[in-house]
Amino acid sequence: MDLRLSEEQQQFADSLRRWIEKDYTFEARLKIIRSDAGVSQPAYAALTELGALALAVPEEAGGMGGSSEDLMIVMKEIGRGLVVEPYFATILAAEFFKQAGAHKPILERVAAGDMKLACALNEKGAGHELFNIGLAARQDGAGYVLNGAKCSVVHGGQADGFVVSVRTGGGQRDRDGITLVHVPRAAQGLTVTDFRTFDGQRGADLAFADVRVPASAVVGQAGQGWDILEAVTDYGVALLCAEAVGAIEQANALTLDYLKTRKQFGVPIGTFQVLQHRMADMYIHQEQARSIAVLAAVKVQTAAPDERRKLVSAAKVRVGKALQFVGQQAIQMHGGMGMTNEMSISHYFKRLTAIEMTLGNTDFHRSRFISQPGFAAV
Repeated sequence: MDLRLSEEQQQFADSLRRWIEKDYTFEARLKIIRSDAGVSQPAYAALTELGALALAVPEEAGGMGGSSEDLMIVMKEIGRGLVVEPYFATILAAEFFKQAGAHKPILERVAAGDMKLACALNEKGAGHELFNIGLAARQDGAGYVLNGAKCSVVHGGQADGFVVSVRTGGGQRDRDGITLVHVPRAAQGLTVTDFRTFDGQRGADLAFADVRVPASAVVGQAGQGWDILEAVTDYGVALLCAEAVGAIEQANALTLDYLKTRKQFGVPIGTFQVLQHRMADMYIHQEQARSIAVLAAVKVQTAAPDERRKLVSAAKVRVGKALQFVGQQAIQMHGGMGMTNEMSISHYFKRLTAIEMTLGNTDFHRSRFISQPGFAAV
C-alpha cells in the first residue's frame, strides 16, 4: 500500500499549514478562545475558502467529494495548529447526511460555509455507549415530538442545526429503535447552553421540551439508525486520530526545540543522555500512531463493518497510548512552566487529553476490539 501523499494532497496540506502559520498563530488562537464567541468567523471563512468544507461534501451537492484520506490531511493540520473552529463537528454531522443520501440542501450550505452543524449523541450516565439513548421521540402524525436532553455536544453553541440520536422504539440500550433526526437550532422548545471546555474549544448541553420535527427531518430510516450512527462515528474516530497525530508531531517539535535551548550547568539539557532516550521514545510513539492512523483513514469508508470496527478501535487505542505518553513526557521535560497557559505545550497536552475522551477512550476501544468476531482465535 502506497501511503505517500499525492501531489494535490501535499499542495492542499501546504496551503493549510501556510494559513495556520500566518493567520492562526498561538497568540491569535489565544485571543479567539478568550473571546465571548470562542471561535472566529473570519477563520471559518478562511477554511471555507481553502476548500476544507467542500472537501467533505459530495460533488452533486456542490462539494469536492474528498475521501477520508483527504479529510485526514485537513485534520492533521488542524491538530498541528490547535484550530478551535467548528470544523470537525460540522463535517462529522455532514457525514450523516452524506451516508443517508439525503438532505442535499443542507450539504450545499455546508460546502459554501453558510451552515455549521453539530452532533448531539451523548447523554449523561451513558458513558461512551452511543446506543444508550434515553431521549424519546414520540410519533405525532407524520412527525415526531422530542423530549429529553443531550450533553457535551461539541460546538453545539455555534451550530445552526444538529443531528440528534433519539429513541423511537426498543429499550434504552437496544441498537434497534434508534432514529437520527435533524433539528434546526431555531426549533421551538430547544434550549442550548454553551460553555468553554478545558481545551479551549466549545461545548453545549441541549434540552428538548416538546420539540417538533417533521418526518422529512429523519436522517436515514426511522428506527434503524444504529448502522449509520456507528459507521459515521467510526469515521469521526479515524479523523480524531489524524488530529491527534498532528498535535503529537507539534508537541514533539516544541519539546525538541526546548531541549536545544534550555540550559543547565552551562549546557543545553538536550545533551543529557536520559532526555535523549526519552525524546527517542516520544518519536517512536509518534511514528506508530501515525502509521495506524493512516491505515484507519484509508480503510474506514471501504472496509466491511467487522474489519472497520477492529481497525478503528485499534487505532484509537494505539493513538491513545501515544498521546498520553507524548503529552505527559512533553510537560515533564518543559518543567513546571509547561503547565502554564503562556506555554503552547500546555494547550497541546489539554487538546490531546480531550481527544482521548472523545468518541470512546482507550479502555472503551480496547474492550470493543477484543469483543469483535475472531479475536479469540488470533
